[in-house]
This record gives sequence, structure tokens and C-alpha cells, in this order.
Amino acid sequence: MSTLVRHPAGGLLPDIWGLFDATWPFGTRHPMTIEDFVEEDTYVLRAQLPGLYAAKDIDVSATDGALTITAKREETKKDHQRSEFHYGSFSRTVSLPTGADTTKIAAEYRRGVLEVRVPIAAPPEARRGEIEVQED
Repeated sequence: MSTLVRHPAGGLLPDIWGLFDATWPFGTRHPMTIEDFVEEDTYVLRAQLPGLYAAKDIDVSATDGALTITAKREETKKDHQRSEFHYGSFSRTVSLPTGADTTKIAAEYRRGVLEVRVPIAAPPEARRGEIEVQED
């Protein structure tokens, strides 16, 4: 077992680097981490959203070829010295693949992970047009 111990900053520089590590878009962490992939004929997006109530805290919408997940986490004021939780409203928008059927979006929230599934229609078959050639 390891213990996380925060040592007081030895100067200004370590605190500045901490800001870049923790603040999105400059750092690598966003309050909503996601992964997405295509599985058979379905686009799947998974978002880590622990500690939320799906019915009141999470919204999933799709418009103009983009999928948006919006969530909010309300802060309960406590006398504490440290909090790495992200509070407030945050959202992620991703582009949907060509052929995504946004009328059939399905979402499931289980154990802190939201999984959104969007069926992808088969692309239409290429069609060749007849070219009429006229000789002069």
C-alpha cells in the first residue's frame, strides 16, 4: 500500500507546474475522461462520471453530426484543505462517424461509467451513372 503525501512547495515553480498538470486544456486531465470506438455497426462512447445521478446530473444530446455529454457535480461545502474533485458543469463534444443514426441513441449508466451507443447505418452503395456520349 502506498500513501500520497503532499510536501509544501519549495518555491513558486512547483505550484506553477501543478497548474499545468491539473487544468484542462493545458494538462492531460479533463473532468470527464472518455474513450470511443466502433463495435460492429455501432459507435460506442464511454465516459467516466463517478458519483453522479444519471437522471438529474447527466444529459446526452446529438445535433449536426456531434454527440455532446453534459454533466454537473454540485459541491457540498466542507471544511477541508484538499479537494481534487471537479465541481460545476462540464461537457464533452465529439464528432459522430458518417452514417450515425442519432434517432436511435441508447445510453446506460452503470458503476460510474456512462456508455452511449449510436447505430451506424451502412453506407449507401456507390452507383455509376451512364454517360451519354455524342460524337461531332
